[in-house]
Amino acid sequence: MISLSGVTKRFGTATVVDGISLEFEQGKCTVLIGPSGCGKSTLIRMVAGLIRPDAGDVVFDGRPLDDATLPELRRRLGYVIQTGGLFPHLTARQNALLMPRRLGWEPARMDARVSELAELARLPEDALDRYPLQLSGGQRQRVSLMRALMLDPDVLLLDEPLGALDPLVRADLQQDLRDAFQKLHKTVVLVTHDIGEAWYFGDRIALLKDGHILQLGAFNEFVDAPADPFVTQFVNAQRSPFDAARDAEGHTER
Repeated sequence: MISLSGVTKRFGTATVVDGISLEFEQGKCTVLIGPSGCGKSTLIRMVAGLIRPDAGDVVFDGRPLDDATLPELRRRLGYVIQTGGLFPHLTARQNALLMPRRLGWEPARMDARVSELAELARLPEDALDRYPLQLSGGQRQRVSLMRALMLDPDVLLLDEPLGALDPLVRADLQQDLRDAFQKLHKTVVLVTHDIGEAWYFGDRIALLKDGHILQLGAFNEFVDAPADPFVTQFVNAQRSPFDAARDAEGHTER
């Protein structure tokens, strides 16, 4: 669905993404993970067409993502950021319907789509006419997901969408997001710094460091066949004391 070929991005003298080539498979979830500053958010923003690579190509469904194709292809991309990015002066419903109103959808079509996506995102109907400041953090992210899915995009891009939520809300939304991914069969690119979240969502995981991909594969490969000492260091750094205690007792199953 999407391929990156030798993409490089510099900010000043710093090379944030350095010659990365990567394919995002249709209908699969690819997770970009790594420490802060490794280039994962820059990479997803290049996929979204928000910034352009200094070198290399981004190809979407066989077509280069450039000035000529971007207006059309961007409508096939849904994008969710960490804070949700909702406009505070618009209700949840109005935020979700920004693009349909711009495209001139009929009111009945907009109402039907909002109801469909509210059910999918598990957002209560009475929350649709509240403003973002009247919603919980989890509800705001559910509205952001609705907005991203409104035009039924082929690709869903999520840049640390759960990072600002408390653990209980995060766990609840993780389950709902994974259910939505499985139901919709979208191509998903998810950025996170959380290895547990990567394991939960990812069909494939790409671990980045200093603008390079150190390892690409399934989660168990990161544990059983790390490609670099940093891979083991990164995974072990996120093990909780509970995990360590279980392993010490011989309970190694997830």
